[in-house]
Amino acid sequence: MRLIATAIIAMLVLTGCQSAYYAAWEKVGVEKRDILVDRVENAKESQEDAQEEFSSALEAFSAVVAFEGGELEDVYNKLNSEYENSLSAANEVSSRIDKVEGVAEALFDEWEDELEKYQNASLKRESSDKLRDTERRYSALIKTMRKAESRMAPVLSAFQDNVLYLKHNLNASAIGALQGELTNIQNDVDQLIQQMNSAIAESDAFIAAMSN
Repeated sequence: MRLIATAIIAMLVLTGCQSAYYAAWEKVGVEKRDILVDRVENAKESQEDAQEEFSSALEAFSAVVAFEGGELEDVYNKLNSEYENSLSAANEVSSRIDKVEGVAEALFDEWEDELEKYQNASLKRESSDKLRDTERRYSALIKTMRKAESRMAPVLSAFQDNVLYLKHNLNASAIGALQGELTNIQNDVDQLIQQMNSAIAESDAFIAAMSN
């Protein structure tokens, strides 16, 4: 039964029918709240992966700047590969944050609608308070995630510019031209990692709160 449900859910993901997707999971006992927690965890993991990729790309760029001999093309290929990996990791971060937003909106809309079904005023008020608290926590979380996401673009742009420059100027003088870029890229990567650490910590706090 579980395998059949999983197959149906996978098909619904491909067709993009989110409401049917959530309904299918609910039939096997997985609520939107559970999906939200899973997606926050996935987004957190993608940010951790991105931190590693951007750090590796920075190391590759540092190696280019420190180049003292050998095959310059090999150094370029390494830098280009690390840039491509960073770009892929950044896209994954954005995709997973989008998925967090999608299920959060569905959860809060459903929760708001279901408040009107209560007959017991005390229980309704308690549920409403819980909803507002969860929305506040989520708002802080998604804001931090998006801020970290926005830090990726300038770093990727700088890496791309330098990769393209090096591609068409595989010589020692090109290395000299890139040396002045290292400090700026280092600072941007440091800020990115710091912001991602904040988003990761915020994710952990949100997951813990949702588990209570």
